Amino acid sequence: MQTKDKCLAALVILCWGLNFIAIKWGLEGIPPLLLGALRFIGVVFPAILLVPRPAMPWRWLLAYGGAISLGQFAFLFSAMKFGMPAGMASLVLQSQVVFTLLFAMIWLGERWQPHHWVALPLAGLGLYLIATHGEGNLTLLGFVLTLCAAACWGLGNVINRQIGLRYQTTLPSLIAWGGLVPILPFFALSWLFEGPALITSSLLNFSWQGLLCVLYLSYVAT
Repeated sequence: MQTKDKCLAALVILCWGLNFIAIKWGLEGIPPLLLGALRFIGVVFPAILLVPRPAMPWRWLLAYGGAISLGQFAFLFSAMKFGMPAGMASLVLQSQVVFTLLFAMIWLGERWQPHHWVALPLAGLGLYLIATHGEGNLTLLGFVLTLCAAACWGLGNVINRQIGLRYQTTLPSLIAWGGLVPILPFFALSWLFEGPALITSSLLNFSWQGLLCVLYLSYVAT
């Protein structure tokens, strides 16, 4: 691997790590479901003006966007609002690997290799230790919601695999157009669970910190 490639890989790691700090800062002034809606407005515009829509039926875009975008980030942002520390969130979210293996076995008929039967129980034990001996401010609700986010990510991986087998598309176009899916559901969920008064107050008192966090989540982390 060339030095340039190593630096790019390190940059990706840095951007993804800072993503969780940006979420925490954003949640200081924006409720989680509204933050999700604002994030994906940034993801979609102006991207869909620059990349063509993937050549696939809308049902696959709905499935991909519903799992990867709406499900994952609705649960993750809510988890971090309700007691999941940023560092623990970044770690527990990687349990998406476990869920991906499970969903791939169920829906794609993929067979586990011998090392999977060793690794998965160890991963489960690690998650149990995190849940019971994690940071002092980690809450059970935050932990469970993060697992739900990881499950949505794993489901999205399987859907993405199915899309790749059936259609010729590029990942940027899939991300951009799939980002259309969660915007209205995020606003509807925010209206239902967070209330119009909190939405109005958050938008009227939108801070530079909130704006920078939304821009980071939309254009850097994504």
